[in-house]
Amino acid sequence: MMPARLRRLLVALPVTLFFAAACWGQTTMIEGDVKGEDGKLLKDAVIKIDRIDQKGTYKTKTDKKGHYVYAGLPMGKYKVTLTIDGVDKDAMDGVVTKTSEPSDVNFDLKEKAAANAAGVAVPAQEKNMTPEARAEYERKLKEAADQLAKNKALNDAFNAGKSAADAKMWADAIQNFQKASEIDPTQHVVWANLADAYVNLAATKIAPDQKDEQKQDYEKGMAGYQKAIELSPSDAVYHMNYALALAKAGKMPESQEELNKAAQLDPAQSAKAYYNLGAVLTNANQNDGAIEAFKKALSVDPNYAEAHYQLAIALMSKMTTGPDGKPIPPPGTTDEFQKYLQLAPNGPNAQSAKELLAALGQTVETQFSKPTPATKKK
Repeated sequence: MMPARLRRLLVALPVTLFFAAACWGQTTMIEGDVKGEDGKLLKDAVIKIDRIDQKGTYKTKTDKKGHYVYAGLPMGKYKVTLTIDGVDKDAMDGVVTKTSEPSDVNFDLKEKAAANAAGVAVPAQEKNMTPEARAEYERKLKEAADQLAKNKALNDAFNAGKSAADAKMWADAIQNFQKASEIDPTQHVVWANLADAYVNLAATKIAPDQKDEQKQDYEKGMAGYQKAIELSPSDAVYHMNYALALAKAGKMPESQEELNKAAQLDPAQSAKAYYNLGAVLTNANQNDGAIEAFKKALSVDPNYAEAHYQLAIALMSKMTTGPDGKPIPPPGTTDEFQKYLQLAPNGPNAQSAKELLAALGQTVETQFSKPTPATKKK
C-alpha cells in the first residue's frame, strides 16, 4: 500500500497551483484515512465536517482506498464526524485548519475499540503529542489489543467447551475448558465447567478396569470445584455440585458439609441440594442417608413432588414381610406415594406410584387428585 505521506503529496500536487493563490483568501483543506473495525481501509464512509465558530457544513466520502480530502474550506475550527450507514461512529472536535498544510484527521475504528476497552482517550491531534505521551499512548493501546486478543481466545475456548459438553463429548470439553483456564485462571465459571466435565466423564467409566481412571477424574473434578469456590465462595451452586461430586466419590461427610454450606448460602435452593444428595445416595444403596436427605428436601419445600416419590421408594427398601407373607412398608411409605399423586397426578412417576400402591394393597386416594388448600401453603 502506498505510504500515506506520499499519497497526500500526490493528491496535493494538482491542487497546489489552485490554492497557491487561494491561500491568500484563507482557505485550507482537511484529509485523512478511514479504517474499519477489521483494520482495513474503508470505502464510501461519509465524512461530515461542521464548522464550530460559525455556521457551515460540508460532506465528502472516502475513496476505494479509504482516503478522503475536502479542499477549499474556510480557515476555522471544525468538528469532523465519521458516519457509516447513517450512524455516527467517531468524531474529532476542535480541529483547527492551517493554510500551510492540510489538517490530517484519521479514523481507525479498530484502534478506537481497543482504546475504549482500555479506557484510553484517543488524542484529538496525535501529531501534536510529545514523544513521551505517544509512547505511553501506544503502550496502552498495545495492552488493550493484547487484552482483546486474550478475551477472544478465552471466549473461543470456553464456547467450544460448552458446545462439546452439550454434545456429551466430555474429553473434548475438558480439553477446551482446560485451555480456557490457562488463558485466564481467575474465571470461576471456567473452573466450574471444567469440574462438571470431569465429573461427567468419571460417571461414564463404570468398567472394573476403569476404576482408577474414574477415581482420578473425580479427583480432578473436585479440584476444579475447589478452585471455583476459592474464586467465588458465595456461589451456592458450586458448593452444591461439589457436594454431589464428593458423594459420588464416596466422601459422604464432606458432601454433607458442602450441602450445608449451599443451604446456608441459598436457602431457596437447598431443597434441590438435598434431593440431589438423596438421589446419589439411593444410587449408592445408602438408603438411610437417602431417606434423611429427601426428608430435609421436604422440610424446605413440602410441595416438592419428586422428593415425596423418592422418599417413598427409599422407605420401601426397609420394607419387611408379615407372617402372612404380605409386604409391610415402613410407616409413611404409602402416604408419600399419595402425596406425590396429589401434587403431580400426571407426573412422570404417577403410573409407577399407582402400581406400587396397588402392590401394597392400597388404592389411590382420589380426593388427592387436586391439591387441598393446606398443601398450597408454603
